[in-house]
Amino acid sequence: MEQIIKDLAVAARKAGHDVANLTTSQKNRVLLGMAAALESEKAFIQAENAKDLEAGRAKGLSAAMLDRLELSDITMASMIKGLGEVIALPDPVGEISDMVKRPSGIEVGRMRIPLGVIGMIYESRPNVTVDAAALCLKAGNAIVLRGGSEAIHSNMALAKVLQDVLATEQVNPAAIQVIPTTDREAVTLMLQLEEQIDLIIPRGGEGLIRFVAENSRIPVLKHYKGVCHVFVDASAKAEMGVGIVMNGKVQRPGVCNALETLLVHEDCAATFIPLVAKELLAADVEIRGCEATCALVPEAIAATADDWPMEFLELILAVKVVADMDEAMAHIIDYGSNHTEVIVTENYSHAQRFLRQVDASAVMVNASTRFSDGGEFGLGVEIGISTTKLHAYGPMGLKELTTKKFIVYGDGQIRA
Repeated sequence: MEQIIKDLAVAARKAGHDVANLTTSQKNRVLLGMAAALESEKAFIQAENAKDLEAGRAKGLSAAMLDRLELSDITMASMIKGLGEVIALPDPVGEISDMVKRPSGIEVGRMRIPLGVIGMIYESRPNVTVDAAALCLKAGNAIVLRGGSEAIHSNMALAKVLQDVLATEQVNPAAIQVIPTTDREAVTLMLQLEEQIDLIIPRGGEGLIRFVAENSRIPVLKHYKGVCHVFVDASAKAEMGVGIVMNGKVQRPGVCNALETLLVHEDCAATFIPLVAKELLAADVEIRGCEATCALVPEAIAATADDWPMEFLELILAVKVVADMDEAMAHIIDYGSNHTEVIVTENYSHAQRFLRQVDASAVMVNASTRFSDGGEFGLGVEIGISTTKLHAYGPMGLKELTTKKFIVYGDGQIRA
């Protein structure tokens, strides 16, 4: 198995050189072909996906896991639509910026280039196979994919369809690779290939990401969890605050940009907390509150120390009354995960201070945490969210799959 995985990565490295030199029109033509192939091969793909679903049911996977695993007609249509969105995005490769003329007479600038070979380790959702492959291709990268064992048939089927399109378009099909084994040792072996793979992007639960980060010899873009906060300032419009809290917590509680903790300024707590609690309780949200919150909401459960750093990913919300914005920001420093933080306020100076001082990959004023998403930010399909700062911070689109090199124009200059 070790040799198989290394051979895949070596082939990807070779293919990456070819993909890096494709023109925008060539890459878009390939992506267009992939969209057509997903439609024409839908029956084959869904038949392979049915094998994974059957095995998942036999293993006792939850309904939520099976839902993420299924390549339904809606999911297939979404993948095809996603390819169209990637086609429409401007190609970042070759973009030149920051040109300056130095006293020596040379002109120095920077050119955007592909990263090389991306290693993607992910769980459940086989649609990630297509999204990641499309983004990497448009950014001029090759990709080695290692999906979860529960989706092996689906991922292999999708890879075959995409590779066939590459071959038809006379592009090295090794530019898109899926590791063809469910053996967990494959992940460990993949993480040692620092000479063939330039970056590892894990997507999944905190346990997976910590394992990857602890065992990789390759740089890793990490996103451990999304402990997202909303701070309702004293000047906040109550109705706006309720809407932002409800959308953040209830719309899709199982995603990383869902709201997990609500912080409320003590000057408005007596009116705002009962108001929002009424809506939360009606939506079956369990409230775990501080002492002041429990006094205002009899149905609330007393929060413990374990609740403040928790990513619940379900209909549970931690609620705390704070003395002021300083205490709110201190709480975020102690318990946040550098994902998404929100202030609801009508005070301009408070808004600007919150934006400037709060350290998170997305900081917002008067908007739901649910907007922290590549698509919502105009990046198109995202490959993931980074909560570390090297080399990307926040939702990652095409540009985050590239880097910059220095370029120099001279006219015979030599250094004195």
